[in-house]
Amino acid sequence: MFTGIIENTGIVSQITAQGTNLTFELASALAHELKIDQSVAHNGVCLTVTSVGEQSYSVTAVSETLQKTNLGQWQVGTTVNIERCMPAHGRFDGHIVQGHVDQTAVVKSVQDLDGSWLYDFEYDASAGNITVEKGSVCINGVSLTVFNSQNNAFRVAIIPYTYEHTNFKQLRPGDVVNLEFDILGKYIQKILGNR
Repeated sequence: MFTGIIENTGIVSQITAQGTNLTFELASALAHELKIDQSVAHNGVCLTVTSVGEQSYSVTAVSETLQKTNLGQWQVGTTVNIERCMPAHGRFDGHIVQGHVDQTAVVKSVQDLDGSWLYDFEYDASAGNITVEKGSVCINGVSLTVFNSQNNAFRVAIIPYTYEHTNFKQLRPGDVVNLEFDILGKYIQKILGNR
């Protein structure tokens, strides 16, 4: 389980294809603190650490993950948001995040408000996912509050700290991001849909 509070970023340093899987090596200041079999969220995608070095580590994404996320678009040099799983004695500084991406969205616009930034996102509503005004959403692993919620779009505001310490500063209109919708909202929607 994660909270959507990004600890650090990593840089993709190598990509290796193995059948339909892709193995990513990432350079990160967190590498020396990781261990094999540990779950780590990468742009909100929970991946298992498969090897660890002093300054880098590796994870593998299977075909299903590559189809539902933006990981297949990563290239050497891509900056990735990283969060280790929450310790049992930790605080929920963000919201409950599973690291299971529901779908992707496209950045529609970015507005610099001289102290904060507004990002508009659009997603395919036919997948059945929803946002609610002032509800939570996880974008590339970052826990954020939704406003201007619409059937297939929403907006978030980014503060300077988040802008500087995540890959939000690199997002431009047309870029694809990973979305994990609020787990409580998904359960409620499913229960109501089965009535």
